[in-house]
Amino acid sequence: MVDASYDDTPKSRFLASLERCSAQDEFIPSFYRRFISASPDIERRFRYTSFEKQNRMLLRSLQLSALAIDGDPEALAELKLRSETHDRHHLNIKPELYNLWLDSLVLSAAEFDEHWSAEVDEAWRTVLGFVIRRMISSY
Repeated sequence: MVDASYDDTPKSRFLASLERCSAQDEFIPSFYRRFISASPDIERRFRYTSFEKQNRMLLRSLQLSALAIDGDPEALAELKLRSETHDRHHLNIKPELYNLWLDSLVLSAAEFDEHWSAEVDEAWRTVLGFVIRRMISSY
């Protein structure tokens, strides 16, 4: 029997997948290994990072990303703040680095989500694509 309250949207598929992935301790560290090895620039930027804190921040940001796509005011405010801290005047995260971030996240999620499918892949790309467009527009 299918739960009629189940919301089959990119947001719900993304959050369900994120929950499955984040239940495994190695998910976020695996993402960071993949992401950092994608570019010398990224490796340099993370050279002195405290990953215990960074891992928690990433998980919170991913959760907020799903809320932002639906217009949640708190999530949109957080996204605005992140886009300002990452713009050319602060951390100077160049727009081309976001594709490496997205690809690294999707590859890691596919590795850790036992229910990965084309629909789940699309959900990750939809939710995070929304965030990336906002980040790049503020660069």
